[in-house]
Amino acid sequence: MNTRWVFSLFFVLVLLLLAAGCTQQPVAPAATPTPTAVETVATATPTPVTTIASASLTPGPTQTLPDAWSTEIQVASNGEAVDPLITVTYMGGKGLNAILQIDVKVTRSDGVVETGSITKPFQKGKSVSLRSTTKPGYVDRTEVWVYTPQNDKVKIYDAYVPFRSYN
Repeated sequence: MNTRWVFSLFFVLVLLLLAAGCTQQPVAPAATPTPTAVETVATATPTPVTTIASASLTPGPTQTLPDAWSTEIQVASNGEAVDPLITVTYMGGKGLNAILQIDVKVTRSDGVVETGSITKPFQKGKSVSLRSTTKPGYVDRTEVWVYTPQNDKVKIYDAYVPFRSYN
């Protein structure tokens, strides 16, 4: 007797489900959008560019970004004589989604200028490494610029980065 009730209840539930599915309004077909030309931009992995120019080794003034676009970076030398590098690392900030790009320029004490970029999508720990000099006592100048949402280039860091520090 119980199996009759179970099957009857199951049959009624199936009929209710079918009836519920049949009472929905038909969906109107979506309008076909008109095709528009979309410009595609090829993105490439940023590679450091090396140039020899008469650049100044004296650090200049920097600017402060508005609080809504604040960006934290870390600039450090690896201190290795075999492969000397200056690494600029994005450490986060409120400007994560606002800033467009971070440009880095290293002017070495031997006159060579190297440039690199950190591009979107930004995430904490994303970095660019550029060559530095290995001569003890010599320092390299590192400059960091940030592009704001208005496409203004703002210098947020300009300082000497020694090859090795013994502090």
